[in-house]
Amino acid sequence: MVPMAVADPLDELIPAYEAHVKSASPEAAAGDLDQSPHQWSDVSPEAIARHADEARALLEKVQNAETDRVIDQAILERLLQSELMDADYDTARIPFTGDWGFQAQPIFAAMRETVTNEQEGQAWIDRLNDTERYFEQNIANMQRGIRTGWTANADPLGTVIEQIREQIVDDPAESGLYAPFLNLPEEMPEADKARLQADGLVAVANAIDAYRGTLDYLETEYVPEAREGAGIAGLPGGREAYAAAVEHYTAGAGYDPEMIHALGQAEVKRIRAEMEEIIAEIGYEGSFDEFLTYLRTDPQFYADTPEQLMAAAEDVSARLRAILPDYFGHLPELGFNVEPVPASIAPGYTTGRYVSGEPKDGRKGTYLVNTYALDQRPLYELPSLSAHEAVPGHHLQITLAQEMTDQPDFRKNYYATAFGEGWGLYSERLAGEAGIYRTPYERFGALSYEMWRACRLVADTGLHWYGWSREEAEACFIENSALSPLNIKTEVTRYIGWPGQAVAYKVGELKIRELRAYAEETLGPKFDIRDFHDVVLGEGAVPLDVLDWRIKTWVDSQMAAEETVSEAPQD
Repeated sequence: MVPMAVADPLDELIPAYEAHVKSASPEAAAGDLDQSPHQWSDVSPEAIARHADEARALLEKVQNAETDRVIDQAILERLLQSELMDADYDTARIPFTGDWGFQAQPIFAAMRETVTNEQEGQAWIDRLNDTERYFEQNIANMQRGIRTGWTANADPLGTVIEQIREQIVDDPAESGLYAPFLNLPEEMPEADKARLQADGLVAVANAIDAYRGTLDYLETEYVPEAREGAGIAGLPGGREAYAAAVEHYTAGAGYDPEMIHALGQAEVKRIRAEMEEIIAEIGYEGSFDEFLTYLRTDPQFYADTPEQLMAAAEDVSARLRAILPDYFGHLPELGFNVEPVPASIAPGYTTGRYVSGEPKDGRKGTYLVNTYALDQRPLYELPSLSAHEAVPGHHLQITLAQEMTDQPDFRKNYYATAFGEGWGLYSERLAGEAGIYRTPYERFGALSYEMWRACRLVADTGLHWYGWSREEAEACFIENSALSPLNIKTEVTRYIGWPGQAVAYKVGELKIRELRAYAEETLGPKFDIRDFHDVVLGEGAVPLDVLDWRIKTWVDSQMAAEETVSEAPQD
């Protein structure tokens, strides 16, 4: 009698997890071709507690599962632990980071929304009409934050208020929220188009009213309660919450806040020495500070028009695309577009960002370039920014994960910050290896970007662990990088509003570099950079401890294969 195969418990736990996610966050269904979300997430305390209970029960089952699917199990544990961390520390009390949050969710959803039939159009209308409920729940969470001593700092709050003001327009048809109704399918009956557009205008007007009410609440009630300290170190349980955030964002790297701070100081010293070498190469005779002032103020380093900046971004993106076959054996099918950051959110927004596409419906990824305040967007930094956000950075890594055919959706959509952002920063270095930086200024710009991430380690821990002021946090960037004053202000505002996230970049990059050095040394002449990169990206995003295991297992298999060949009998 043939024994029956024992089912892997993850075969049931993965669908249970994905159902849990779609229940907790309707937005998770937005990528499904067969369903569109009709509402925003329920962020009431009751819903958060209910979903946390579900997550806790699922986590216990995942941890106890006897399975050979090591990566699936590790990622599920991480995802569920992250949800529980948010619930345990009640992060909903501050529902924004500065350049992201509940206020930005509708406008970004509108950018990604494509209405291909009447059902999808109605779903978007329903979601717009749900904005008032969603915003009111976030306001209630902020009020709970006031009562418990957990409020935002005035700086990220000011950015959020500015973004909300940008959404309040007199004509709903001029709102970005109406954009999905502007390109309805030609084959759609005219009567259906007219109905969707008319109802869409009403729904957009309702959403604008929700923005208007939220603005009034923030300005009249919340602003007076904003916390004085820049970081969360002084809040009740703030340092404990920060340590948990650091562990979450560095994804198994094994660092605590004090170790992160020391690592940052060491990296700042190393990168500064390399920057001094380039200054000497250029022949600049002034001081380091004077050279930074020269870079920040000389018109030759800046675009005169938004069109000029976008053309430069397109050019460097084309050159980056061209190098990919030399460094990767497996490339994504889906491409990306280069577009400006929407004007409605550009003030206070980061200098560039990648917005993922959707392979299922052929929607390309988007590399966003901020054309606001051109005198703060130096061209010598554009190649490294493009390498990070587009290729070989975020677009390549994220799209390869999305296009995996043998993995469940949660694996395709998983984003370990230290892995994804570490890969983005590693990609900046890879662009240098490939000769993308054509001038000493562009090489200095790449080092300045690396210094930016090193200073993040110092500044983020300084703010949220040691209780630094904004001025203390800005000092590292001002003294050691060529970042413009606006970028420095915007970035530190982001760190103030998003504790722990910024430290993941450098930690992840250093881990990838460490593993590459290990593979190069161990394999010697057998090392192939294309194979290495394909292995790093081949399973999608993974926690850093899983990446360590994966690369070392691959190296062992390469060594074993070489030994097998060498031991084979010769003719």
